[in-house]
This record gives sequence, C-alpha cells and structure tokens, in this order.
Amino acid sequence: MTTEKPKIFQDPWLEPHLDAYLTRQEFVAKRRREILGVAHSRLAEIADWHLRYGLHRLPNGNWLFREWLPTAKYACLMGEFNDWASSPWFELHPVDGTEDWEVEIPAPLISHGQAFQLYLEWDGGSGWRLPTATRHIRREKQRDGHVIFNAVVWAPDAPYEWKNDDFHPSPLALVYEAHVGIAQIDPKVGTFREFADNILPRIAEGGYTCVQLMAVAEHPYYASFGYHVSNYYSPTDTFGSPDDLKYLVDTAHGLGLRVIMDIVHSHSVKNELEGLGNFAGSRFQFFNSGAKGEHPAWNSYCFNYGKPQVARFLLSNCRYWLEEFHIDGFRFDGVTSMLYFDHGLGHAFTSYGDYFNENVDWDSVAYLTMANELCHDIKKGVWTIAEDVSGMPGLGMSVKDGGMGFDFRLAMGVTDYWFTLLDRPDEFWDIGGLWDELTNRREDEKTISYVECHDQALVGRQTFLFRCLRTAMYNAMDVDSHNLLVDRGIALHKMARLITATTAGHGYLNFMGNEFGHPEWLDFPREGNGWSFDHARRRWDLCDDPNLRFHKLNDFDKAMIALLRRHPDFYAKAPEHRLTDNDRHVIAFERDGLLCIFNFHPTECYPDFIIPCQAEEYALVLDSDAPQYDGFSRIEGGQHFFNVSPKGEYRHVSVYIPNRTAIILENMDGLQGSSGPCLPKEI
Repeated sequence: MTTEKPKIFQDPWLEPHLDAYLTRQEFVAKRRREILGVAHSRLAEIADWHLRYGLHRLPNGNWLFREWLPTAKYACLMGEFNDWASSPWFELHPVDGTEDWEVEIPAPLISHGQAFQLYLEWDGGSGWRLPTATRHIRREKQRDGHVIFNAVVWAPDAPYEWKNDDFHPSPLALVYEAHVGIAQIDPKVGTFREFADNILPRIAEGGYTCVQLMAVAEHPYYASFGYHVSNYYSPTDTFGSPDDLKYLVDTAHGLGLRVIMDIVHSHSVKNELEGLGNFAGSRFQFFNSGAKGEHPAWNSYCFNYGKPQVARFLLSNCRYWLEEFHIDGFRFDGVTSMLYFDHGLGHAFTSYGDYFNENVDWDSVAYLTMANELCHDIKKGVWTIAEDVSGMPGLGMSVKDGGMGFDFRLAMGVTDYWFTLLDRPDEFWDIGGLWDELTNRREDEKTISYVECHDQALVGRQTFLFRCLRTAMYNAMDVDSHNLLVDRGIALHKMARLITATTAGHGYLNFMGNEFGHPEWLDFPREGNGWSFDHARRRWDLCDDPNLRFHKLNDFDKAMIALLRRHPDFYAKAPEHRLTDNDRHVIAFERDGLLCIFNFHPTECYPDFIIPCQAEEYALVLDSDAPQYDGFSRIEGGQHFFNVSPKGEYRHVSVYIPNRTAIILENMDGLQGSSGPCLPKEI
C-alpha cells in the first residue's frame, strides 16, 4: 500500500482519516484489477455489455442473440417472427464455461420492427421477460392483466447520419435542466423531435450552454420522472425512437449545446415483466440480497456493485449512451444513496468521520470511480456531475488527485438555504449566512449551484416565485398590475438567481421554465388528479406575452446569462469579497472584472453607499430594477462610476442601491487581477 499522501489531503481536516482513506483506495484499485483481469488494461475493453448481449447481426448475415441467464433452465425468443410460440429456431442454449445463453438465427427469419420477448423457465417457475435490447415499446394488448412491453428488432436499413460531428462544446457550465415529455405547451406527452424543434432553440436563445435531459432511459411509469428505470439500453418509447433521440442530440450540437443526461445507477424499478427484478428466477441476479437490496424510501431495488457482471453491466451502459447517442456526459442521480448503506436517509453528515466509517459502501465507491475513469477515457471533454447531499470529500476531484473523478458536484445546500430564507420575513434574513452558504465549498472540487431544480417544482412543493406570490400569481401578473406581494416576489426572483449564478463555484443550473417563474407546480397524469396533463406541460405562451410579467423575468434571465457568456473565464476566477452588511442587508463582491452589489433590504434605499473596489472606473451593465426587467427604474442607465478615494488610499465607489435591487458594474480599466489597494470589509 502506498504511503504517499494524495492531493486531497491538502485539507488538514482529513488528516485523522488518512489510514482509512488509503485502505479504501487500495480496495478500489483491487476491484479495478479484478474486473479488468489479466487480458485487459482499459475499462472500455470490458464495458461491452451492449455489444455482447442482445440481438446483433453476424458477418454472415445471420442474427445472434445472447443473454446472461445464470439461473435459467430453458430460454426461447418469442415474438412476431414466430407467432409468439416456442420454436427450435429460436431456442437458446447454454454457452460452455459461462452463465450465458445464446442462439444463432437465420437472417430471413427476423426483420426490423418486429416485437419480441424472452420466455424463461427456472427452478420452480417460468415467465416472460424483456431481454437486452435498444428499442422497447409499450402495447395496449393485455397479458395476465398487465400492459405488455415488447422489445423491438431495431435494425433500420440506413443508420442515422450525424450532421454535427465537429461539435466543440463551451467550457462554461450554464446548465438547463429539462424533461422532454412536459416541455410542450399542449397537454400531452412531448416527443424527442418536438423538443429538438421547439424547445432547443429557446434554450440556445437563452444563452445556456448545456441541456440536461431527464427521463431518457425506458421507464414504465411516466410519473416517476424517469427515476424508476426498467431498460437501461433503450431510450424511452414514450418520447420516440432511438433515431429521434439522435436527432435531438444532433440538433442540440448544431445549436452549440452540450447534452448530458440523468443516468440512474443508484437503483432500479422492481418490475419483473419489463425490468430486472427476478429476471431469470432470482431476485439477486443484479441486486443485493436482504434489506441491503431494497431502498426503503424509493420502493426500488439496489444494485450489487461488488458483483463483476453488475459493474460491467453499468459501466457498459455509460459507454453505450456516450458512443451510440453522442451524449456529452451524465448527471449521476442518487449518489448519496449509493455511497452509504443507510442511503443517507436522516443523516446530517456533521463530521468528517461520517465519510470514513463502516456506513460507507466501498463497492459503490469503486464503481463510481471506475465509471468516471471510463467516461473520461471514452470521450474527451465529457462532463460527469454528482448529485450528492452528503458532501463526501474528493467526490469532485480527479482520481489521480485522490478523488472519485466527477467533474462537478451539485451544491444542493444552496437551494435548501434559499427556501429556508423564504420561511421568514425579509428583514430577519441573515445576509452573512447567505454569503457563507453561497460560497462555502471545497476549493479543490468544482460545484454547480442553483436556486431551484425540478425537486422544488413537484406537486406538494412550491417553486420560488409561487412561494413568494401565492394566489397573486393568478390575477396580478399583467404588466399594469400593482401588487406589493408580486413586486416583492419578482424582485427576489431576479436577485436570488443573479447572486446564485455569480457566486457559484463553477457553474449554474436552472430547471425548465423556472427562469420566467413558471406558475404553479409540476404534476404528472395519475389517478389522484384524474390523469390530467394540465400540470405536466410548460406554459411558454406566458413568457412570450409582452403584456405579462413572466416575459420580463425571462428577459432578465437572458441578460444575466448573456453577461456571464461575455466573461468566458468567469467561473475560473473566485469571488473576491468586498462587503457584507447584515444590518443594511447588503452584499458586494468582485469576480472577473464584475463588481456585484445586492441590497436585500425590504424597504431601505441607500444613496452614496460606499463599496470597496479594485478599479478606477466602472460601467453599469446590469440593473435588476430596470424597467425592461419589471423594475421601478430608480437607477439611471448607462452610468459610469469612478473611484472616490484620495490617491493612494483604498479604492471605493459610491453608488445608489434601491431596496431589493442588484446592480453589476463592469471594470473599465481592462484589469483582470488585483490592481492596487482594495480593502475587503466586514460590517
């Protein structure tokens, strides 16, 4: 075991856990060696599940179907090609020395588009199962009281022709989280092609650089938001075909948008007929046994990451989406649940010891580390994002530096803090606490911040604007309305987003429609709402209407994102604190030539407010109170501000900052670093 301290231990608080850390890292290295074996040196060489299993053409023109069936006694493909009956031509046979079963089928017997399933028999039972396939569809036909999902032979005569293979993504992480199904105005399930044609241009026009797609892999229950996956190698038929998804990604690349997808390797739907539950007569083929194998909060099964075949299955899944669909990265869902045996449920994580004790699942740590290595080996410039609330040190560090290899981690505490603030009147907000939460992060790990994601929009919760406006959202959102509750909510909506985006460590995220304060909540069709689509859509017509205040919120978001885009190195620089005044509710900081000033006070305006700064001259470039952004026009546009301090003293500018207003001044000296005396000030 190496005794050299990795870079992660530049953090002195980790020093007491060095031995535990090194032991765990040695376990990770050992697990990697085990899965590679002696014949392979790269994880990509063994991440071949999608190439080895399922239905594939052979060089001789015939078909080969293979499946991993360790507990099967009989296996046969049945479908439209054999009238859903057993036939010797389609019976699988065990492969000597393996747990695989396979069959070679003459070419004329199978054609593109035919539906099929796998019929299995095992000790004590039998059943229909959905095999490994790249296309599945749901049928209205019933069998044993269940809606049937079928695999489909996907072998179009002409493969999809990519038009934007020369795509070079922006390094700036401005992420637009979206769900294809709810993206349309009409009360229905949207499609991949509708999203590509109608929504991607909106995202690109808004200035975002990356679209994060939810619910891409096949999932039986639409209302699960795609987090109860059944078929890991098949885009959901709810939104269209595999070629439709390729068209979406290709279109996004043509618009300059990176595409990442939610990948759900933290758990799996329990369904047996269309999922992996009890796949070949054993519930434990893919999942842990006992309580460890069932998620108590999600009613789902938990993968056995220590099983080589399961790790290979999941690693191959990463490779499949990257190569087959040209996906640019992943947001790994439920990382906290994966990392800890208690899934992080009810766990506060108040001590560094929480990350280095018997509650940590080393098998999961090994899998996530290998998954990140694989992704970055396969595709240059790929992004991997960890959804983790625990704060596990090293999650967002490279493997060589002692981490697990994620490019970013979500700053999930930021959104929690915002909604905690909304529980109390503005005058009692802890402005110093807000600054600490916005900037409290490990210096050696990249983070993405957000005010709200899809979680806050779900039924039973409230979005930021709806929380502020309540019922006034229904009758006071026209531009000529006069409502103090709406004025407050709109002002805070703009300020919260601006300060979150400008203090964020290395990226900013927004959920679809929240940029313009989408009204009400998000609720999928279900029995409890009469299977209504009314809340499972996005009302783009509201932000397109210049007579509504939603339109002006959307314009502000565009201006905010455009300003960040003008500073491509913005997230490469750290915020430099200038002032925090708890009594007057003012925060000021500089970053990459921008002086950002926020007055959160609900009533007090401050003329001639002195702000420490680094430059001699600044220009006003963004004002949340401007009339085009539904403000009160209390600040004259186009102003320049000059250092008011005597020569040789600390530089300051004097500004007027109205209540509930944010302004951004741009350094006109052309300076990017510290340019002289500047006194950070804490009041």
